[in-house]
Amino acid sequence: MIPEKVRVSTGTVGLLGLDNIMLKVKPTTAYLMTHTEDGCVGNCTFCPQARESPTDKSRLSRVLWPTYPSTDVMEALGRAPERELRRVCIQAVNYPGFFEDVHALLRGIGAATDTPVSLDTCPLTGEQMRKLKEAGLDRIGIPLDGATSVLFDKVKGSEVGGPFSWDDHMEALGEAVELFGRGRVMSNLIIGIGETEEEAANFIQALMDMGVQTALFAFTPIRGTNLQGHPQPPLDSYRRVQTARHLITLRHARSGDMEFDDGGAIVGFGADPGVLAGALGKGDAFCTSGCPGCNRPFYNERPSGPLFNYPRSLTPEEAAREAERLGLRDRRK
Repeated sequence: MIPEKVRVSTGTVGLLGLDNIMLKVKPTTAYLMTHTEDGCVGNCTFCPQARESPTDKSRLSRVLWPTYPSTDVMEALGRAPERELRRVCIQAVNYPGFFEDVHALLRGIGAATDTPVSLDTCPLTGEQMRKLKEAGLDRIGIPLDGATSVLFDKVKGSEVGGPFSWDDHMEALGEAVELFGRGRVMSNLIIGIGETEEEAANFIQALMDMGVQTALFAFTPIRGTNLQGHPQPPLDSYRRVQTARHLITLRHARSGDMEFDDGGAIVGFGADPGVLAGALGKGDAFCTSGCPGCNRPFYNERPSGPLFNYPRSLTPEEAAREAERLGLRDRRK
């Protein structure tokens, strides 16, 4: 039996018609989050769901996630037009019994719609992942968030009293690739929590070599979290990491061929100039990265901008402007 309640992102509420909400950009994925009033057993310093965070548990990043009866949400998913809804994504908060809730939700979604389902979760056992795949899970994400093991421990691991370890995450990612296949496993990387661009590029490359793709997020300070006073990353730096991710994911370049200055900033992308120009021409590198059909409107930014992750196609003028931020005119190409 599915859980009584589930949280739904505000954009998804509008998309599914659960409430009358005006949307500047419609989400192309329905985002659901497992429901608990107690928050997560984890203590990630950037997350409103963290164990020690006093922030309202209806928030994840800067997005509100109101609670709805699960049966109402399942019915709404079944009514959603296929052209508007490309994917469903479950965000799993870590609490006692969360796996059973995820499994039940997955079965409920499968009964309501044929839309592919992704899951973002803490590490699971191989048997748990196998059970979810048998229930219809299409893709799985296990977020490392930090680009290095040192940063991982600092923001979500041992240094903040979190239950997570880098090694456990890497082991789970490897098992997930064996089960779901290369390119069907994701991990999140938050930019702006202390990594260099070189460390970010090497992280993306290492996961790509494993068969894991990276979803990029710009750090977003949320009131009540331990990092509430930490700034967002410089937009030009984020654009360079986005470009590196785009080239690595499309196998147009490798991080080992890129060039970095003494501070670890990217000064050359290691790609043929024509390939680089083609990759930047439409601005796809600057769009939301994640599973197919994921656009996460305004997850890291206000609708008024600046947009770290575009939730839609860029205009030619926008693509040219964002490419200019890379600063390649004054750098080695």
